[in-house]
Amino acid sequence: MSNETPKSNEIKRLTTPLTIKDFKAYDSEGNLLKCSETLSDVRFIVEPKQNILNDNEILQYAPQSKSASQIRLKRGFGNIQDILLVHESLPWILGLFYVVLICIAVPVTFSKNIVGMYLILVLVILPLLYLYYIFNHKKYKKGTVKKQVKESKKVETPVSTTADEKSSGMDSFKRYEKEISNLKVVFNVKEKVVRELIEKRFEPPQITYDKFMSSIDNCHKLFYAQSDAASNIIDLAVEDTPRVQDEIEGKIDAMKKIIDQIEDLTNELVINISSSGESTDEVKNLLDDMENLIESVKDY
Repeated sequence: MSNETPKSNEIKRLTTPLTIKDFKAYDSEGNLLKCSETLSDVRFIVEPKQNILNDNEILQYAPQSKSASQIRLKRGFGNIQDILLVHESLPWILGLFYVVLICIAVPVTFSKNIVGMYLILVLVILPLLYLYYIFNHKKYKKGTVKKQVKESKKVETPVSTTADEKSSGMDSFKRYEKEISNLKVVFNVKEKVVRELIEKRFEPPQITYDKFMSSIDNCHKLFYAQSDAASNIIDLAVEDTPRVQDEIEGKIDAMKKIIDQIEDLTNELVINISSSGESTDEVKNLLDDMENLIESVKDY
């Protein structure tokens, strides 16, 4: 029986490298992806499914998606690229609009139709006003600022006591707990993907297959050793001090390095498989890097 949840399946879909075939892109479930094209960028984007991930998870696992751009704009820290992605068809619509408008304006101007000329002028200005509205970052920030002001008014500052200070100190570890939990989800997804790719590229029994799987097993053990160590520090710490924070962050950094190394190996395997496995030098080099990483993380 599979232990996978809809959330873990969705994270796997968002983080697994795309499959390119006949100049078309597909996600890990075989779904054909739409090509997103703006004035400065052309790319294939895996959009998150609705009602599975929350906003923070979408920003973490699908940062390049249109949904992530919408979230950033709502929160007030989006940029022009986010606006263009959300309104990706707008430049082409405006271009067509002005081409048609010019075709109409030329005969109207030569006929010296005053009413028609004023109407053309209005039609020229209206899209520009709409563009100003869309690209005005203040309108995105407005809702976020109002919400923050309302929430801040509801919060009352309690009288500080020794017990409250201890409680507040322990609450500061919650961000680490959440980050560790998220990293576990990412690692589990990426570990499963890389194991499937290794099995596909180096069908057992092969010495290379065994060597890769052994390295992945070591990464698994080391990752969870770092995770357990960080969780134990959080559980046993009696106060929040810079030294405690440094210890926890060191464990979390080690977890991130392991994830990055597995992701690099995954990408290289995808490329290697796509090129019919003509060369395994890059993959073997990554295996060596992974073994070096394992040895260095053991010193943490």
